[in-house]
Amino acid sequence: MNFTVTTLGSSSAIPTATRNPTSLLVNMNYRYFLVDCGEGTQIQLRRFHFKIQKINHIFISHLHGDHFFGLIGLVSSFHLIGRKDALHLYGSPLLEEIITMQLKATETDLIYPLIFHTVDAEKPQLIYEDEERYVKSFPLKHSIPTTGFLFGEKERPRKMKKSFLATENVPVEEIPKIKAGADYINEAGVIFRNKDITISPPKPKKFAFCSDTAYHEPVIEEIHDVNLLYHEATFKSDLEQVAGEKLHSTAAQAATIAAKAKAGALVIGHFSARYRELDSLLQEAREIFPNTWLAEDGKIFYVRDLQ
Repeated sequence: MNFTVTTLGSSSAIPTATRNPTSLLVNMNYRYFLVDCGEGTQIQLRRFHFKIQKINHIFISHLHGDHFFGLIGLVSSFHLIGRKDALHLYGSPLLEEIITMQLKATETDLIYPLIFHTVDAEKPQLIYEDEERYVKSFPLKHSIPTTGFLFGEKERPRKMKKSFLATENVPVEEIPKIKAGADYINEAGVIFRNKDITISPPKPKKFAFCSDTAYHEPVIEEIHDVNLLYHEATFKSDLEQVAGEKLHSTAAQAATIAAKAKAGALVIGHFSARYRELDSLLQEAREIFPNTWLAEDGKIFYVRDLQ
């Protein structure tokens, strides 16, 4: 299963010449999910050659401008280019009120369905699922209601061994049962144990997005054993007091969460505009969690099996 995360924006509240505000594009087997939509996100989508019409689900972590000021522009562009498919928006109950007011003020009557899904920032929730994947939300600790998101693959059926199928005439109706874990008994009464006639599928992979948050250990339970973790790292540790006051995290704190959650890899982002170079933040995080990477704009991360 193809599972990637592309950084569209890695800056915090103020964009810089090289870093846009927060946004990520998650590709789960060619189903695309946009996570946050800071100013200029649709430009980034075009810059990195993504077909925006393939995006049907947008998740907004909270209503600070650097995480959703690009949303109304993208919603409007979908209208202008003739979108027909429904667009699903997930976020605060106020998000519907804001977008509806903006559309009303501009006298825009969308030609496609816009569907709002309210996310409760006080408790974990399953907010999306289909036959292959799911998305859960979970609370973060910030100055306004804020949620993180967990994108996970569902467990896939076991695969039948070709050697078994070549020697046994298995009725078609038995195959789904075997793939689901059942043993097989042929007409002669011979029992074939499932483990001997099937191959285990790859272990489902998970990606977690921790948006703006202070150091908050309760998230560890929600993101434990994720293959890839994105965690904000607005400041270095010399500004840990400032981070605490603003309910943000340092690079070291993000790395500590990754280590305690036993994540496979960590991506840090949401960097303060005061930092022109980011190597010092990366070094700080790697001292605690070596498999850490910078969420540079345009960079693609692969959600891989845990080692």
